[in-house]
Amino acid sequence: MAFWKNCRRHGWLAGLLTGALFLGIGAASGDLAVIWRKAVMICMECIGIG
Repeated sequence: MAFWKNCRRHGWLAGLLTGALFLGIGAASGDLAVIWRKAVMICMECIGIG
């Protein structure tokens, strides 16, 4: 039972590292620019500029 108590204490670290890994993979493949462009266009449409 002590194993599960120790795993939960540092479980967030595994999630953080996994998220950073996938973010790095996406940025390396060029998806970051596409997602950034879409996010900017959505924001401009919402506030009525674009």
